[in-house]
Amino acid sequence: MKLDHPKLAKLLQKAYSAEKAAAFAYIGHASSVSGKDRKAEIKQIEDDEWFHRKEVKLIMDQYNIPVSRWYEFKFYLIGKFIALSCYVIGRFMPYYFAGKLESGNVCEYFIMMKYFHERDIREHDEILFEMGIKEKEHEVYFLKQVKNSKLLPFFEKLFNWGSKKSSNDVDIDNQLPVDKSDIYCNSHKR
Repeated sequence: MKLDHPKLAKLLQKAYSAEKAAAFAYIGHASSVSGKDRKAEIKQIEDDEWFHRKEVKLIMDQYNIPVSRWYEFKFYLIGKFIALSCYVIGRFMPYYFAGKLESGNVCEYFIMMKYFHERDIREHDEILFEMGIKEKEHEVYFLKQVKNSKLLPFFEKLFNWGSKKSSNDVDIDNQLPVDKSDIYCNSHKR
């Protein structure tokens, strides 16, 4: 089946490749931290990213959307660079920037749902919803790791993410909809 929605196709291609970059970054992050529990927590997040990539590819295949060679190359380099940088930028920055990255990723899956709804397609709602919520859980995890750092207020002001600022308006503690079509990210319409 062909999908006539260029923005959605591009967003799927980008998400597919970006999930690999995130997984690579978390491989480096997990190996750069000490403590068995922390390594396992970050490894679980890496596994989530690989799962998201697999699910996005299944959707792409259903609509004959090809993998973007450019995105694959670009995000491969980004992921490997971030993985290597985790060894030299200290403890705070890998957690901080992972949280900021995850914060931006949350709405991508909800935006995909909206784009599918524009074509009256709802069969992907559940998986897209679950992946968006999982990205929010990742954001919350990383924020908890840096919330007591003296660096957080400075970085929050400089990079516009932290305990008082987020790239999304999803509140997983107080905003779970009964119907998956009651989508989050109302302030992030595209």
